[in-house]
Amino acid sequence: MSFRLTAEQKMVRKMVREFARGELMPTAAERDRTKEFPAENLKEMAELGLLGMMVPPEYEGAGADAVSYVLALSEVAYACASTAVIMSVHNSIVCDSILHLGTDEQKQRYLPALAMGEMIGAFAMTEPLAGSDPLRQETTAVQDGDHYIINGVKRFITSGQNAGVVIVTAKTDPSKRHRGITAFLVDKGTPGFSVGRLEDKMGLRASDTADLYFEDCRVPASQILGGEGGGFSLAMKALDGGRIGIAAQSIGVAQACLDAAVKYAKEREQFGKPIGQFQGVSGPLADIATEIHAARLMALDAASRKDRGQNFTMEASMAKLFASEMVNRVTAKALQIHGGYGYTKDYPVERYYRDARVFTIYEGTSEIQRIVISRHLLK
Repeated sequence: MSFRLTAEQKMVRKMVREFARGELMPTAAERDRTKEFPAENLKEMAELGLLGMMVPPEYEGAGADAVSYVLALSEVAYACASTAVIMSVHNSIVCDSILHLGTDEQKQRYLPALAMGEMIGAFAMTEPLAGSDPLRQETTAVQDGDHYIINGVKRFITSGQNAGVVIVTAKTDPSKRHRGITAFLVDKGTPGFSVGRLEDKMGLRASDTADLYFEDCRVPASQILGGEGGGFSLAMKALDGGRIGIAAQSIGVAQACLDAAVKYAKEREQFGKPIGQFQGVSGPLADIATEIHAARLMALDAASRKDRGQNFTMEASMAKLFASEMVNRVTAKALQIHGGYGYTKDYPVERYYRDARVFTIYEGTSEIQRIVISRHLLK
């Protein structure tokens, strides 16, 4: 399948590429070193419409399609993977969930603020013991009149410290299993809601990853998102879009690796000629380019299916599985081409190598993606 991008989609890609490489890339290594959250960059991204890409203009969003979103997110990831993961969760999971499952009041309250960058969104489902099994989560929400009392701990939450609103899943009726899980919109500053320790991570270091604590956190019933018992369904739908986002991030980092490796292979000389002229280097470069092209087509296909209103669960898992494993192969090859220099912080492939490693883990591990895909095949 070939994709003919529209003039508008090409314009989006060009705009984001110029911004990302001009504003994000020059300071990405320093953010990685200091772990500084890119607050000012996010404000600029909001002005460009990148924090509400698929949110309709009536809610101050850009009203873009999913294909444009993949193109834009890939460009941001090319320049700074930490900023890209913030953008991905914010758009793919938080904005999309509120847009499609929120009440009119919730849409009016949250979508304009999210799209304009007045607040960042986070999604809290993972727990210390539950891992990839949402049915094992221990966070509970007990009804008390027109409120719910939430108690529990969430782990590895992207933007957990900086988020203005968090979508939190909790068990409201354990006897109903997955139909007894409900999602809530919990605002920063709500009594009983606090942020715990921040993870000292291998990569994506400018994106904060935090524990969230809920201790008798009292939330109005009007903050339920997607109806009581609809939390599991909401999470699965949100993760479909999120997996397209991870594929896009993987493509961006892989492309940055390829460009860096090509540049190095043309400049670095051994035995009297550039190393790119040796088959041991040129062959891996060809493999890298081929894998990136395949991953890009898979991500665009899943996004295109989403735009057409078709089911895209399997295609999103395929794109996430292939692209996330691809970028880990690519970063390893690119680092190898750089030799000893690739192992130092003087060259960006060292950071790309660290950033890419988590892509096969979060929002559903590679093992979970294979389960999702096989279930669709055998259904």
